[in-house]
Amino acid sequence: MEYQGSLVIISTCLVLLVSCFLAGLDVTLPVMYVTVAAVLWLCWGWLRQRDGGTHQRVCVLVLGDIGRSPRMQYHALSLSKHGYQVTLVGFLGSRPHQGVLDKKKIQIVAISEVKGLQVGPKLVTYAMKVVVQSLQLLRLLLTMKLQAHLLMQNPPGLPGIAVAWLVCALRGTTFIIDWHNYGYTIMALSLGAAHPVVRLAKWYEHLFGRLSTLNLCVTNAMKDDLQKNWGIEATTLHDRPASVFGKTSLSLQHELFCRLANTYPEFQHPGSVGEETKAETTVFTVCGPNDGSVTLWRDRPALLVSSTSWTEDEDFSILLKALEEYEGYIRGGSLLPSLVCVITGKGPQKEHYRKLIDSLHLDHVKICTPWLEAEDYPLLLGSSDLGVCLHKSSSGLDLPMKVVDMFGCCLPVCAISFNW
Repeated sequence: MEYQGSLVIISTCLVLLVSCFLAGLDVTLPVMYVTVAAVLWLCWGWLRQRDGGTHQRVCVLVLGDIGRSPRMQYHALSLSKHGYQVTLVGFLGSRPHQGVLDKKKIQIVAISEVKGLQVGPKLVTYAMKVVVQSLQLLRLLLTMKLQAHLLMQNPPGLPGIAVAWLVCALRGTTFIIDWHNYGYTIMALSLGAAHPVVRLAKWYEHLFGRLSTLNLCVTNAMKDDLQKNWGIEATTLHDRPASVFGKTSLSLQHELFCRLANTYPEFQHPGSVGEETKAETTVFTVCGPNDGSVTLWRDRPALLVSSTSWTEDEDFSILLKALEEYEGYIRGGSLLPSLVCVITGKGPQKEHYRKLIDSLHLDHVKICTPWLEAEDYPLLLGSSDLGVCLHKSSSGLDLPMKVVDMFGCCLPVCAISFNW
């Protein structure tokens, strides 16, 4: 059909040119117009050229670190299990889940995060960063094989939503947005709701967000807000813990604690001396020298765990203050176990809180801030006694996925209230 359409266009153009020539008219402008039209038509046809596998190809787009975007990794895994060939596009800052790396039907395409671009004032630098990122993303999406669907995470949506919509419109691809939150509300945490950049981001998100073909969201509260205030019909797709999340066996707990003890002294048993003893004991577990059985120390500390991206929407001073009060109770004679508090994650405010942690004077509470491999994180959750989530939604509508993962490990959670 596309071939026949091209023949019709070309034939029509030739007839018009011949008619102008026979009538003695200047054909310079018509030739230019026809040439431009023909080139545009051929480019449009090339962009939308389909093959036998197009209907089974999906692009999953993350304008962030793939390794720190578990929901999008789960989307990619689920689509691949249903027979789709998935192109997972995003930054490669952290190692993605092993299941994603092992899937032959998932191809990871890395995009470079624009860093170190300094052009005058901050506003100009930010604008240049958006332009460079837009061109980079536009080139990538236009040159990859034609995808039947493009599933994009928002936020971050600047400049991704506009670029993704344009490419989908040109290539005849279904454009799907998975709404995790509103990007402008996150920007407002640091800049303020009245800041011109925040207001521009809200307008942009509102305009281009409505151009998607289909929409997913993480909570019913967000679904209702999208419908009421944005005019967007979305389907709620609640997060579910992956199959890797569950209670961790004692033997796996011991192996995990031994690995962590090699780097973090908080996991080392105070009585362990020498490499052989270290391999047999941790602050939580001991491995029997004869039968290799693993048991928990009777006087072991409790294990408290929290994960964070160290951003403005999580105030960890709340937890640090609570840990100081806990220390005070023990010093006051309360019969409470000592604590090992593990806060895992990467983010811009990590060093700020690390300095606060180092300034604390705690004898019965140890605080550790590791970055775990993707495979070790569910093992840690399944080994813990209590989870903590300090995620405070910038919009009041999104779901802290870490809570879902903790529930998958049968781990009780202390969390700031949120709506489903």
